[in-house]
Amino acid sequence: MSNSFRELLKKVGSGEHTSKNLTREEAKVATKMMLLQEATPAQIGAFMIAHRIKRPTPIELAGMLDAYDELGPKLELNHFKKTITVLGTPYDGRDRTAPVTPITALILATVGIPVLMHGGDSFPTKHGLPLIQIWQGLGADFSHLSLQQTQELLEKTGIGFIYLPKHFNLAQNLIPYRDQIGKRPPFATVELIWCPCIGNVHLVAGFVHPPTEERFQETLKLRGINNFTTIKGLEGSCDLSRSRTAIIGRVKNGNFERILLNPRDYDFGEHDVPLDSPNQLIEQLKDILAGKPGELRQSAIWNGGFYLWLFDICSDIKTGFSLAETMLKEGKVAEKLREVSSYLRK
Repeated sequence: MSNSFRELLKKVGSGEHTSKNLTREEAKVATKMMLLQEATPAQIGAFMIAHRIKRPTPIELAGMLDAYDELGPKLELNHFKKTITVLGTPYDGRDRTAPVTPITALILATVGIPVLMHGGDSFPTKHGLPLIQIWQGLGADFSHLSLQQTQELLEKTGIGFIYLPKHFNLAQNLIPYRDQIGKRPPFATVELIWCPCIGNVHLVAGFVHPPTEERFQETLKLRGINNFTTIKGLEGSCDLSRSRTAIIGRVKNGNFERILLNPRDYDFGEHDVPLDSPNQLIEQLKDILAGKPGELRQSAIWNGGFYLWLFDICSDIKTGFSLAETMLKEGKVAEKLREVSSYLRK
């Protein structure tokens, strides 16, 4: 048993009236001790559930991210002149709505905006469909790449994926605790705003509950990150919904802007396409890339057009929708996928 970890556990787990918040350094130390398995399994599980009940503060989240920075993988992209978009989506995947995140990533990469994603396999507690499995279904398997190969892929094609079991085994080893405690621990929040690369970055983080967005903003400010976007997306992802107004927070050079987009104002307001099965989703995504019509194609255009506007490729959002539709129709996005898949087969 680690006596030093026990003291940190006592601070967060002493109950409603006597528990205390950790300092940034204490949160970093506690996270490192869990990642390195210096704390016992009982201590790790107790900390996770106690910290979830208490709710992590922005200072604590900043400390946890400091530990991820110290022990986790990092792509060295300081020499890279382009701004890299990092998409933060829940690691436990989707189980209700059909994702179009890979199409969004390909659209951005096609116009020269590199996109880095991260995650792992099907995770507890939701055990939803993870991004890595969708990419594999589309013929792009990132799971075997080394960190250096991942960086080369991102530099050459504009698409990269940090795969936890391959690139950050310390964090992967903590995944079983999520199943054992039956709840998402604060690590699930950390993952949404983790940035596994060094360089010029614009972070996009999905969220569900408004307090989470507030924590994101305060945490990223503490870490000196002044350019990021928060999305109240489908199941906490970066995908905009078509069944309700999109709530977006954009921070540019430290200045916050609230953006509200009603899909009905742009003739996208119908419903969110359900996720029936992984195989059916893959076929739907392939149809989108082939330029075929369909409800999920509308979701892809809604999202692709928004992100083209967000990153200043288009001067207004309607032009973004038109460009996204044209790119899909002309096969440019499908060509980007072929480029990525071809590189992965080398």
